[in-house]
Amino acid sequence: MGINICGAPCCWGVDDITNPNLPTWQRVMSEAHEAGYRAIELGPNGWIPTDDIEMVTAELNKNNLAIVAGTIFDDMLSEENYEKLINQVDGICKLITKLPPLPLEDGQRWPTPYMTIMDWGHDERDYAAGHSDQAPRLEKKEWDQMMRHFRGLAERAKSYGVRPVMHPHCGGYIEFSDEIERMIEEIPNDLAGLVLDTGHLQYAGLDPVEWIRKYKDRLDYVHFKDIDPKVYDEVMNEHIRFFEGCAKGSMCPIGQGMIDYKAVADVLAEINYHGYITIEQECDPRNVGSSLKNVKASVNFLKNIGYNI
Repeated sequence: MGINICGAPCCWGVDDITNPNLPTWQRVMSEAHEAGYRAIELGPNGWIPTDDIEMVTAELNKNNLAIVAGTIFDDMLSEENYEKLINQVDGICKLITKLPPLPLEDGQRWPTPYMTIMDWGHDERDYAAGHSDQAPRLEKKEWDQMMRHFRGLAERAKSYGVRPVMHPHCGGYIEFSDEIERMIEEIPNDLAGLVLDTGHLQYAGLDPVEWIRKYKDRLDYVHFKDIDPKVYDEVMNEHIRFFEGCAKGSMCPIGQGMIDYKAVADVLAEINYHGYITIEQECDPRNVGSSLKNVKASVNFLKNIGYNI
């Protein structure tokens, strides 16, 4: 396969920059190297400093790593938040465009690093994660406003030569089939691509294989995660936020959950996908002591079915 597997800080519980229990970014880089990764994502804005290129570059080089993508993971709806998001894009792009690059695989649609853009931060949707029938939808005025923000952030990233990729995410306003389809229709491929996450699709009741095939012509980047079916069933019967479910163990190492990764490998071969895939396993950062073990389990499983690390 012309596919390389990377890591993400969320495997070490790094999602919310305000969480006091987060591990250091230096520890995560060190353990990502120990797991055999050649690249990781940047993580939430501000966790890895964006204003000290020399220090970040030195740490990456020490661990033989590169950055595969930066991340905007925030409230995409609020007009009051938009300027902050633009500033985040500027800081992230100024950093990632100056860091050691990853090679471009033959057949890869766009070179890394990517800018992954996700909506997040609304309790009314967070508590409805995975429940399409319970999740409130935006009115047209609000939807149009959020799409303007998506387009503005994508244009800003593009101005730095960074490919923006839109990420449907559980607990945000882009999660279910109607929302993904509408977003894809309204934001053209020349402005932004798509990153599909097998776990978020499955969690939302969508078939990852079907959706990878459906959007093969927009798919620039892929996230892998797996879901523990027992914990998932429990969480679906509770009034609980998405990350609270993750803290209970709803996400598990690749190959140990409900997603058929042989079928995922087959569809990626069918659509001739080449490039980078990032493993994610959201967890409670207080359980960071088990992160390296879990990451290695995911890596070993994917190696055994033919992926490159």
